This record gives sequence, structure tokens and C-alpha cells, in this order.
Amino acid sequence: MKRLMGLALMLAAPAAFAHPGHAVPGLGAGLMHPLLGIDHLLALVGAGLWAAQLGGAARRWVPAGFLAALAVGLAMGAGGVLLPGVEPGIAASVLVFGVLVAGGARLPAGMGVALASAFALFHGCAHGAELPAGGQTHAYIAGLVGSSALVLCAAMAGGTWARSAGKPAWVQAAGAGMAASGVVLLAGL
Repeated sequence: MKRLMGLALMLAAPAAFAHPGHAVPGLGAGLMHPLLGIDHLLALVGAGLWAAQLGGAARRWVPAGFLAALAVGLAMGAGGVLLPGVEPGIAASVLVFGVLVAGGARLPAGMGVALASAFALFHGCAHGAELPAGGQTHAYIAGLVGSSALVLCAAMAGGTWARSAGKPAWVQAAGAGMAASGVVLLAGL
């Protein structure tokens, strides 16, 4: 647990892992962003692990809501419509998903979808606002949403496996590491 939390703190140390601009957006940049942007990766893993913990309908609807809101946020950001507090919202998503996973929080599926969707809007707005004019914006958005879906599914599969293998402590330790990373991200703002 100490090692996991230490790793999380090291990963989160650079100031909020700000979202650098994308010189030429395209499919490849979109596919890679969820894997290289640690704040986005941690939020996706947290949402996927939490959906696995919730089980039932939440396994489908929490990730679906996250992805739909991510796409809406991308379109909003690309169109110049920005949410206030985007960076704190992104950092808070890492903290909140971490706390939910670490604590094994059980919420009704509808509340889970609403929470995941709200956080996904912040992520989408940030990434959409960074897109420069020109390039392959639609391909970038498709790549980012597609890659995000794969990360969510992988996290859900890992969470489901841990539960069926009788290893929920692994998932809770990952949640604690995410929560610690969220604190560091918020402190860096």
C-alpha cells in the first residue's frame, strides 16, 4: 500500500499534468492521450473500477455516461464553451473516484452515472479547448473517446476479476493511490 501511494504521489507531482496543446490533432494523438495524460488515465481507471464495484446496471451505464459526457465536453470545448473550474474539476475527479473505489462506496446507478458524467464533462472541455484550428479534429475526438472506452473496459475487467478472485484489497489500494494523486493534483493548482 505504501509503495502504491508513493508511486501515485510521484506520478502526480508535476503541476496538475496540465493539458499541453496538440500541435496537429489526429487519430493517433487522440488514441494516445488517455494513456499519456495521467489525470485522464487515473479518472478512467477510477470510473471503471468503481463501475465494477457497483455491479449490475452500473457496469454498463457509468462507463456509457462517462463516454457520452466526454464527447459532449469535447464538442463544447472545441466550440469555445468552457466550464468554470475545469482543472480543479479534473483533479477532483481523480480524488473522488479514488475515494469511492478505496471505500467501496455504493450509490444507486443513476447517481453513479450523473457523477461520472459530470466529471467527464470537465475532461472533455479541457481536451476540446486545446484543439488548434485545422488538423484532424474529428479523428482526434474519435481516437480519444475510443481509447477512453478501452481503458474503462480494461479497468472494469480488472475490478471484476479482483472481486471474483477474492482480492478486493487490490482495488481498494488502487483507489487509495488515486485519491492521494487527486490530493496532489488539487494542491498543485
